[in-house]
This record gives sequence, structure tokens and C-alpha cells, in this order.
Amino acid sequence: MFKQKSIVLAEEKKPGLKKVKQLVIEESKLIEACKQGNRKAQELIYQKFSPSMYSIALRYVVGSADAQDVIIQGFTKAFSSIQQFKNDGQFSGWLRKIVVNQALMHLRKKKVDFSISESLLKKVPLSNSYIEDQISADELIQIIQSLPSGYRTVFNLYAIEGYSHKEIAEKLGISEGTSKSQLSKARKVLQNVITKKERS
Repeated sequence: MFKQKSIVLAEEKKPGLKKVKQLVIEESKLIEACKQGNRKAQELIYQKFSPSMYSIALRYVVGSADAQDVIIQGFTKAFSSIQQFKNDGQFSGWLRKIVVNQALMHLRKKKVDFSISESLLKKVPLSNSYIEDQISADELIQIIQSLPSGYRTVFNLYAIEGYSHKEIAEKLGISEGTSKSQLSKARKVLQNVITKKERS
């Protein structure tokens, strides 16, 4: 069953005492209100989830303007199709898939090239845990943004979103072999960037 969460709607300060006034609203009720077209409920849902969705968008596109476009399109799509959400899972996960798909559509419009030259790579061995062990989450996001678009997209879908190579191939219109190759290249580029960062 869908977990109930609370949203802080207002903060109240009084002399000598800091109090936070909370109005507890079940997330499921907010979603039901959105299904009825309630604009205030949509605003609250946007306020709650837009920061995390913005971070997700930034892993796929480069630049604040493009990321904002992606999440605006994502929330517009979510609100127009919210009747399809059946409260049988996490709303954030459902919304995340929509935002990722919008990011992929954005990249398709940019005509992302998935066949970037091997000359960009250095033959540096990569252990599976190396990246996670050496850098923070914020640093990883910054480094992911420095990847060529094709590498970045496949890395995000596989390593972060958890899609299989078959699913990635279907989403991007490429072969499974290309997906695997792009992931391998992305990991090599990431380690190369991290190695340079450590030496600087």
C-alpha cells in the first residue's frame, strides 16, 4: 500500500521560540486531488518532487535551462496522465520514469550520437567499485555531466536507473551490443576523469 508522507506547508516563528507549523496531508489524497484537476494539489506535488526530479534531469542533459525544460515537460506529462497511477507503488518512482523518458526525448531532439570516437578513451583498467569508493555523490554527478551525451545516457540508464541492456537498446533504438559498449566506454572515461582529478 502507498506510504503516507507529510508535507510542510508553512513555518511560523515566535519571539524566543522557533516553531514549525505542519499541516499533515496524506500523499495519496494529494494525488487523488491532482486526479480531480486541483491546481493547488498539483502545485504542492511540484514543490515536493521538483528538486529531486531536477537532479535526475541534470544527469541526462547539460545546463540548468535544459533540465528545467525536462522537468516542466515531465510534470506536465505526469499531471495529464496521472489517472494511470494506481497507488500500487511509489509515486516518486512513477514520476521518475516519466522525467527520464522526457530527458531521453530531449536528447533525441538533439540527435545524440552514440558512436563517439575511441580516441576519446584511454585504456585504464576499471574495477566495479572504484568510482563509488573514490568520490562523493555530488562529484559523481558533476563528472557524469562531463561525459559525452551518448555515454552519459547509457551510464545513467544502466548504473543509476537499473535498466537492462535490452531495455536500454529498446529505449534508444540501438543494439544491446552498442549499449554494453557505451557503458564500458563511459566507465573508462569516468575513471580517467577521476584519475586526473586526483592528480591535480
